Amino acid sequence: MKSSAMHWPKHFYLITQAGQAGPSGHGHRHAHHEQHGTKAGRESMGSKAYNLLRMAAIGLRVPPALVIGTQYTQAPDDCLLPAFSVGIPALEEATGLALGDPRRPLVVSVRSGAPVSMPGMMETLLNVGLCDATLPGLLRQTGNPRMVWDAYRRLVASYAEVVAGVDPALFEQEIARVAQGRDERLLDFNELRGLTRSFQSIYQQQVGEPFPQSATAQLGAAIRAVFTSWHAEKAVSYRKLNHIDDQMGTAVTVQQMVFGNSGGHSGAGVGFTRDPMSGQPAPWVDFLVNAQGEDVVSGRRNAHGHEALAEIAPDAWRQLQEGAKALEHEFKDMQDFEFTVQDGVLHWLQTRAGKRTPLASVRIALDLLEEGVIDEDTALERTQNVAVESLGTLQLVAQGEGGQAAQPLARATPACPGVVSGEIALDGERAAARAAAGVPVVLVRQDAETADIDALGHALGLLTQRGARTSHAAVVARQLGKVCLVGCGDLHIDLAGRSIQLGTKTLPEGDVISLDGNSGQVFAGAVAAVLVPDKPLQQRLLQLREKKAGGPSQAKAR
Repeated sequence: MKSSAMHWPKHFYLITQAGQAGPSGHGHRHAHHEQHGTKAGRESMGSKAYNLLRMAAIGLRVPPALVIGTQYTQAPDDCLLPAFSVGIPALEEATGLALGDPRRPLVVSVRSGAPVSMPGMMETLLNVGLCDATLPGLLRQTGNPRMVWDAYRRLVASYAEVVAGVDPALFEQEIARVAQGRDERLLDFNELRGLTRSFQSIYQQQVGEPFPQSATAQLGAAIRAVFTSWHAEKAVSYRKLNHIDDQMGTAVTVQQMVFGNSGGHSGAGVGFTRDPMSGQPAPWVDFLVNAQGEDVVSGRRNAHGHEALAEIAPDAWRQLQEGAKALEHEFKDMQDFEFTVQDGVLHWLQTRAGKRTPLASVRIALDLLEEGVIDEDTALERTQNVAVESLGTLQLVAQGEGGQAAQPLARATPACPGVVSGEIALDGERAAARAAAGVPVVLVRQDAETADIDALGHALGLLTQRGARTSHAAVVARQLGKVCLVGCGDLHIDLAGRSIQLGTKTLPEGDVISLDGNSGQVFAGAVAAVLVPDKPLQQRLLQLREKKAGGPSQAKAR
């Protein structure tokens, strides 16, 4: 029976690209939500899916997706019957693929999406639907054995972590054993096949049963796990920190996979339409060649800038720049977006208003006003809580005799600007205890992970050995106004010895270090900093306020 003839369930939506057949068999560019009054909107389908809908409507290439509404957060099992009887058949019709089909398998991502942005606080699963039976079909579709086995081993590890609660370190250790110091993206298909089988053995040992070989069982468990992640400790902490209603719930989006791990002309990235630290009007992109999106946002991998994308897929880079402008005109604000490039073709996966520093918020609002994207009232509203005198950059004061500069111990990638000094804390308990005693703290971690949201709340800054500046934890650090440096290759952490090594110097937990979020430098001891005002920006903000107030402002740019 065709899905178009079925009774479309309430609080379900189908997003298809303009001109692509949906469940009614007609080309359309809107969510499918027949005759039940569940109008597509942010509250019912979550902001991530609602924004996907709008992206598809303006012609950006968005993979087809089924959205299960926020209604089901408290009772996820209630959505499974309509999902598999109507929703998935509709998605299969839109893609021309079928879940669990050994010849033309539908492989999907399963993502969360609340009505308000909660970056990295809930779970995502990629490559769902891959199993021993469907793997040959995907291999025939793509002709890429390395990609297929890479996707499969990723699914086993992420499913084990998210659905079954297995420690991800077990899989990281197995990767390290096989890779022998090589980047895992250099492993060939034979090594990845062996890694997949090892992962399946780890799964069986830890869970007590084999990794599920039913695509339907995988998807059902993934949907349930993503809904359940609304109640995860880090998500609850984030909502408390940001005064978000616990009753709001999350939607779940089941979307056709596109594969950034399909070779040298593919990759995954996260970008901002403008620099979220300074507000400068140029795309700010982190990109990993031959990778999937979780590699960038998880905080467990370092990434490259847009130059890597421009080199391997120049057409995709050009389309991304054009798309960034289209996003700003559609959403009337600076955007934070995720994308995948598969064999040189750009696919857009999500967008949302980007977290930014106060300095960037002012510059972006004033620039969008000058460009005619927003009006004066909107610009005034977005800048009303920023003090004119605060607009500037904290910069190091020269240290030592003769005013010579302090010598850095290490360098990292700046993800949030500013200068802070504080005691080293290697975990959340230490950060909370020292902060409660009134001591400034710098959290030092291997990865920039959102699980550290509570600890980050107690710290002035975050320094990590791995991670990209667009990782979810770095995004949250920017939102909280914390100085953040990521991907510090000169940092080594000894948790057993409760110490760190920066270059050649070893520092015990409790010693003071300083982070310069402008240059990316790390120093031993405390450093002094001074606010260097951005007088042109101060003047622009004053002029807007004076104009709207109808007269000269009392404040002066300093």
